[in-house]
Amino acid sequence: MMRLSKKAVLPAGFKANALFCGIKRSGKPDLALFYSELPAKAACMFTTNSIIAAPIKVNKEHLRKVKSFRAIVANSGNANCFTGNAGMLDASATAKKAALVLKVREEQVLLASTGIILRRLPVDKIKKALPELAAGLSKSGISKAAKAILTTDLVTKEASASFKIGARTVNICGVAKGSGMIAPNMATMLAFIFTDANISQGALKRALRESVESSFNCITIDGCMSTNDSVMLLANGAAGNPLIDSGAGLKQFSQALRSVCFELAKMLVRDGEGATKFIRIEVDKAKSVAEARKVALQIANSDLFKTAMYGENPNFGRIAGAVGASRVGVKEKDLKIKVGSLKKKNIDVNVSIGRGSSSAVVYTTDLTNEYIKINAEYN
Repeated sequence: MMRLSKKAVLPAGFKANALFCGIKRSGKPDLALFYSELPAKAACMFTTNSIIAAPIKVNKEHLRKVKSFRAIVANSGNANCFTGNAGMLDASATAKKAALVLKVREEQVLLASTGIILRRLPVDKIKKALPELAAGLSKSGISKAAKAILTTDLVTKEASASFKIGARTVNICGVAKGSGMIAPNMATMLAFIFTDANISQGALKRALRESVESSFNCITIDGCMSTNDSVMLLANGAAGNPLIDSGAGLKQFSQALRSVCFELAKMLVRDGEGATKFIRIEVDKAKSVAEARKVALQIANSDLFKTAMYGENPNFGRIAGAVGASRVGVKEKDLKIKVGSLKKKNIDVNVSIGRGSSSAVVYTTDLTNEYIKINAEYN
């Protein structure tokens, strides 16, 4: 039986820490370090934006060069994106210093940045802070790390799951950030997931891809895609379970991973910038899951729909218009729309398009005056 918690508890062999190194003007923690005492397999998914941040470029190089990883260094307050060759040098310098401090290979360090685009990363501040950051690594440090990766977020996002394979308990935990610029493929977010499972590289990658597809790729806040989106999953095998590669073991692992990702994804939506409503949109009777999701996202990303939800305005013509704009060939006579009470914080929207037997669910928020204020002032 799987146990799920909305609190991050690091699996065996992992430690974390965070501190303020001077990137943010607020003085809040802005640098986090996640560390595996054992070499860990990695599965990663990154933004599909054609403009990508320097840390992602460096990560892709490291993933090509080595098969095991030991650490992730993540900063908030600065995206290190659209910074040219200087940004690449800064990212590489961060990895090199972390590797030196931790006594691992530079290629075994992965990186993540989030914050303002177009600003040079204050890499000297990061390098200076890394020895203290490493010295304070602990199992309980995950709570500090969850705070250090936040930008406009109001709350941390944490989740953990555990299950048994034979006599061994396998653990998965994740932390994430993101509350604005959230769109599918993937949302503008960072998610760091850790497991002590003994699992093959191929199974790890398949499980992550399937989990992201049904969680992070099913949420949207404003339809805007970031340059830094990353989901990183490290597996160090410390649980000592029989190798997971297929069959019942992989099914158990995948279910637990999906649960962690889904909880984090819902937390991202609930913490959407300025959001007052949590909206679940289900589209059914589509020809395929892809078609259903396309229609659901067309509704979820409609500013007219989102502002109507904020104003508790039952103008369902905005939903009908969004369905038609999806261009999947829905006929008016087949379209059925049902919306729950707009007075509640959680709103269910059900749309039936009469084209087949497939369905999909997408999660979103309303669009408020506070969202505009937050992003008008963000710099």
